[in-house]
Amino acid sequence: MTHETAPPPFDHPPRSVAQRLGAILWPSFFAAGVSTMVCFALIDPLTLRDITFPDFKISRETGYAIGFFAFWAATAASSLFTWILLRPASRFNHALKSED
Repeated sequence: MTHETAPPPFDHPPRSVAQRLGAILWPSFFAAGVSTMVCFALIDPLTLRDITFPDFKISRETGYAIGFFAFWAATAASSLFTWILLRPASRFNHALKSED
């Protein structure tokens, strides 16, 4: 008995590495910039330093930079997880081959 299978549905071609990195890093860069502005409009980096790590002697500008990169890492991780969850299942889930 011959089983004919239907052709697989159209699947979009894979994106280039540059497009994937851009889709992850650009929105996270924007979100980190906004988060940094909101956070440091309300909190002084030196006050935050005194509460958390009083022995570290950093400038206000260094506190801004550390905060920005921390926000960027967090939002990039969020974008990466979203990208992983939205990949087409057809690329990873294939029907099991029957052992006829």
